[in-house]
Amino acid sequence: MNAEQVIDQFRTTGALLEGHFQLSSGLHSTVYLQCALVLQFPDKAESFGRAIAEAYSGQGIQLVASPAIGGIVIGHEVARALGARFVWTEREAGAMTLRRGFTVSPGEKTLVVEDVITTGGSTRETIEALRRAGADVVGAASIIDRSAGSADVGVPLTALASLKVLSVDGSECDACKLGEPVVKPGSRQQKA
Repeated sequence: MNAEQVIDQFRTTGALLEGHFQLSSGLHSTVYLQCALVLQFPDKAESFGRAIAEAYSGQGIQLVASPAIGGIVIGHEVARALGARFVWTEREAGAMTLRRGFTVSPGEKTLVVEDVITTGGSTRETIEALRRAGADVVGAASIIDRSAGSADVGVPLTALASLKVLSVDGSECDACKLGEPVVKPGSRQQKA
């Protein structure tokens, strides 16, 4: 699966949105990738998962972990394709942590998988939580890298497609200066 095919799947499912958005990072952008719209189709999620897994085939990945909630579907599919175990992290009191009884074995060879990486913040927090638990995090992967390779997550990062989409602080946002309402990610109806 090449990058063009990945982006085409986002377009055909309506998952590539244009407008004025506030991303989970707090940054504003004219492009939003609503991964849930493409991942709602199990065959597409499975294809993305297999494509990511191919990059790690034969590397002995024992555990795949994802930050909730966006990374759960794709992380699960990557784990299935690799024959690995799957867990996710969640925020508790503002910090990313393992919950729900999830544990990590000391030195467990781990891959962190996310749907979209913009700044890499959630991925870095997930990596830190896993390392505190004893995991050996060897890499990170996503369906889309919105940073076009500039996000530093502290481990090698692989993406099926890379986009350079401008993301700016709200104080520098042209749409905000024009008074255009901002849509928060995850819900097109919610206005800030």
